[in-house]
Amino acid sequence: MGMMREDSLVRFGFRFDRGGAHLARSMMLDDLRRLFEHVTDAKAGRNDFARAILDDNCLGKRSARTRGLALRHLANLYALDPAVPIFRALRYFWQRDPEGQALLSLLVAYVRDAILRLSAPFILRMPAGQLLVRSELEQYLDAQDPGRFSRATLQSTAQNVSTTWTHAGHIHGVVKKTRAAADPTPGAVALALLFGYLDGARGEILFETEYAKLLDCPRDRCIELAEQASRRGWIVCNRIGSIIEVLFPNLLTAQEQEYVREQS
Repeated sequence: MGMMREDSLVRFGFRFDRGGAHLARSMMLDDLRRLFEHVTDAKAGRNDFARAILDDNCLGKRSARTRGLALRHLANLYALDPAVPIFRALRYFWQRDPEGQALLSLLVAYVRDAILRLSAPFILRMPAGQLLVRSELEQYLDAQDPGRFSRATLQSTAQNVSTTWTHAGHIHGVVKKTRAAADPTPGAVALALLFGYLDGARGEILFETEYAKLLDCPRDRCIELAEQASRRGWIVCNRIGSIIEVLFPNLLTAQEQEYVREQS
């Protein structure tokens, strides 16, 4: 991340603290699915999600403590607040593009969890079919911030991020894990483009950001999926020759769009 100032991105729901839920959990995809199945109102807020997890125990946790931890980690990963634009966008695409739910979750977790971001270059540079060696991932994470993590923390964190990348489709296998290609969808592409837009990218550059790279999607295919999202009315994607314009009238309020323009 870098084209926009961090304080500007925080306004939209990005997070930049050094910690992250991946020190304790994966991106909690199954829990997020259960939560959204239980709380179906797209306008539901933090209190509604808290009641669903703490009072209704919709996640099936064994104790009040584990319910509280689940709520905290899910809020850290996804905000769970419709006032936060990136969470509102996540819910917008969740029902419209169910096949993209894993990548949608990864994208939001990525912009809110520094530990997941830390692991991304290691995973994304792996060629297709290469074996994921967890000890090498641990060494990579340790090298990014030498001495920060204990041996036990490195092991558990590597396991957590490996699980997230597996759920997202970048890694296949249970015991023997190998690099695979994720399966991007129109909604996932649209969300990645939104994040690039919030970060200051425009036009063709939107298809070259770090968020677009999470999709494992060739540029031309990414443009095709963006055009599909546009035909479905989710975003606006206009292409004339080599000129591409992408806008997000359904995902940002007028005030949010004005703020983006002011910061660009």
